[in-house]
Amino acid sequence: MCYIPRVPKPKKKLLRIVSWNINGLRAGHRKGFLPWLAQEKAGIVCVQETKIDAETLAREVKVPAPGHHGVFAHAKKKGYSGVATFSKVEPLSTRVGVGIERFDDEGRVVETEHESFLLFNAYFPKGSGTLRDNSRVPYKLDFYAALFSHVKKRRKAAKKPAIVLGDFNTAHNPIDLAHAKSNVMNSGFLPEERADLERHLKSGYVDTFRALHPDTVRYSWWSQIPGVREKNVGWRIDYVWVSEDLMPRVREAFIDCEVTGSDHCPVGIVLEV
Repeated sequence: MCYIPRVPKPKKKLLRIVSWNINGLRAGHRKGFLPWLAQEKAGIVCVQETKIDAETLAREVKVPAPGHHGVFAHAKKKGYSGVATFSKVEPLSTRVGVGIERFDDEGRVVETEHESFLLFNAYFPKGSGTLRDNSRVPYKLDFYAALFSHVKKRRKAAKKPAIVLGDFNTAHNPIDLAHAKSNVMNSGFLPEERADLERHLKSGYVDTFRALHPDTVRYSWWSQIPGVREKNVGWRIDYVWVSEDLMPRVREAFIDCEVTGSDHCPVGIVLEV
């Protein structure tokens, strides 16, 4: 008989994608962002609330490590909002914003196209307003609609699945915050915000952490009032959503509560590519 050797199946390549509201990239730099980035070993790192424009970034932050590619969106208002996406493999294409001036002026979205998916790094607005009167809720819900409409168009053009991640600034269900009953009238847990989140989720997306950890209580943001984080009185408002056709390739979803340096902690996924 003729011996036919077995050809081993190629190992699947895994990509670690991390999202973190850094609450100021300069502040994060002072608090150890670069050592964390080197240790994290993620292929893609998305940060929100950078509070800085690309032109004034120090080079070591703009290019955080050899081989990283950085894409930035910044607000017209100095020291406000802003997002950045760092990737070890240069994206096939990049876009900033959703094409609507009143959102793009606040530097809230960076899109990067990769070989097998589109990635939208977004910093969703707070609805509370400067006076904590929920005055920005309409703007916030308009942003949700504009972003997911933009994602739909881009997916159709690229013919690729999508990842939408970042600080969504809304806790979806009571399991996602420590004090649900006392926050039903506060932006971040208003019925209309939660309903809007649910509507977009049902349009064809999966909340990766909740899908893989349906009963796990874990938070991604804590008030900066002393003792609150130590008591774990928090909210889960940072998400990695994937389109339903991408979910079979998600191998892990995580929240790294032990990472400090911001009032948020990193969240992410491990994706089979």
